[in-house]
Amino acid sequence: MPLTIRVKSIAFGASLSLLGAIGAAQAQETIKLGLSVPLSGTGATWGKGSEFMCKKAAQEIAQAGGVKVAGKAYNFECLAYDNKYNAAEGTKVAQTLLNREGVKFIGGSLGTAPVQALQSLSERQGVILFTTAWGPSIKGPKFPLTFTQMNTPFEILPPLIRFIHEENPQAKSIVMLNPNDATGRDTEGVAKKVWSETGVKVLSSDFYERGTTEFQPMAARIASLKPDIVDLGAMPPADAGAVLKELDVLGWKGVKVVEVGTGIDGLKATGGNAIEGVYMGAAVTFDGPTATERQKAVNAEARTLLGESINAIQIGFYDSVYALKAAMEKAQSIDPKAVAAALPDAAFTSFYGDKVDFYGVDTYGSRQQMRLPVIITQARDGKLVEKSRVVPSAK
Repeated sequence: MPLTIRVKSIAFGASLSLLGAIGAAQAQETIKLGLSVPLSGTGATWGKGSEFMCKKAAQEIAQAGGVKVAGKAYNFECLAYDNKYNAAEGTKVAQTLLNREGVKFIGGSLGTAPVQALQSLSERQGVILFTTAWGPSIKGPKFPLTFTQMNTPFEILPPLIRFIHEENPQAKSIVMLNPNDATGRDTEGVAKKVWSETGVKVLSSDFYERGTTEFQPMAARIASLKPDIVDLGAMPPADAGAVLKELDVLGWKGVKVVEVGTGIDGLKATGGNAIEGVYMGAAVTFDGPTATERQKAVNAEARTLLGESINAIQIGFYDSVYALKAAMEKAQSIDPKAVAAALPDAAFTSFYGDKVDFYGVDTYGSRQQMRLPVIITQARDGKLVEKSRVVPSAK
């Protein structure tokens, strides 16, 4: 069954379509995996990389014989639509995936606002929803078909902020800046609480509109407050890099944090040398001793197609495909409700290399959060360096 791309994308779309088509032909039947991701704007790299990783997992599963359920072999097909990182487009994507495409499994979704629009339909229509969205309002026993495919502020920020504070005990004040949307507000709420708990004084916490291209006024205000730390929270790489560059021009020298910084390449593109020393909580390095040959190979392919390395957001779209495979084979069913019931106990091998299950009872009241490592990285001499790795042990 040939794979049709539903969105306009850069040149690598054709090659990914071919890979998906080769895999799809090997299985008897195909299960559609809907993707609601930004494929344009400042979050486009996140979305395009997520699409790539979904298709990579689907290709691997197809080559291994597919998903074995009740005597049949199924293949996955990843259908990506552009939610433009906002609620209005997210609603359109949700209606297209669920009502026109007839999707019963959302292999991944990105952005709290568009995900909220999608979830309002997916739960009602009995569709499993995997998401990277961070808002606690979309999790819990009220949403039994929703699962999180990456770490959120509740998992990332406590160990990240405590690590930064321990390395920089002299830093006593902070200014925070986040996008003015559900993702930014959720991030700001958790971060502000943890920074305060460490004894760091929050001088200011502001928000800006996505799509902003002029960051000099924001940087001037930040610099005027003379903070020891600047935390750029949930800012996309291009925006965060631009702010850091403006701060560097103004002469500000302090501790730099991009809590959901997903990689060094996007930051470098706009920030140049000003990104030196920045701490991140959603980036992964494939240059160090912890990286396997397989991880390096997939990352090299991604860099060729995307222009930057794979990050934690995109890895979630790979892991969700293997999680669904494990749950379907455990349940011996492709009925979404049966698969959802099996998911919490369906351990699978994550792209990170470890066996992963689901947890979250302590935080959300139900097991719907992938138990993934929290990886703390820092930009050093133009390269990404892993500083610490924490595997959660909570229920």
